[in-house]
Amino acid sequence: MFYMQHPCIFNYLLTFQFAGLDTMFAVSRIFPFLICSALMAPAHAGTQSGTITGLVNRTSDGLLFFYLSGPASDKASCATSPYWIVKDENSNAGKRLLAMLLMAKATGQSINVTGAGTCSRWVDGEDVDTISL
Repeated sequence: MFYMQHPCIFNYLLTFQFAGLDTMFAVSRIFPFLICSALMAPAHAGTQSGTITGLVNRTSDGLLFFYLSGPASDKASCATSPYWIVKDENSNAGKRLLAMLLMAKATGQSINVTGAGTCSRWVDGEDVDTISL
């Protein structure tokens, strides 16, 4: 069972298994569960829709990033720059994202981007999770 494998939930369940526990003991058992729950909160993932205003592929390290028209919302806290980054441009998924970006740029079609909530490829640009046309 999942709750037996997850220490935060297991501690929480142990608190209510035993009858007659005093309030302070019960609170001391719930507190770690609340801390663990807060630490497991998902990162914010940004979204943006618009046309591609810039598409950059650096030869020095292969970094692939792009800019969109229109406002972005809920970008990850690490994403202080306005561009979006393809996390792994050499993977099959990265190559498919590049093909979609090139097609959208060539035709002027608007795209929708959802971020991954991380900045793993570059410290100030959010990694792309999905692109839809």
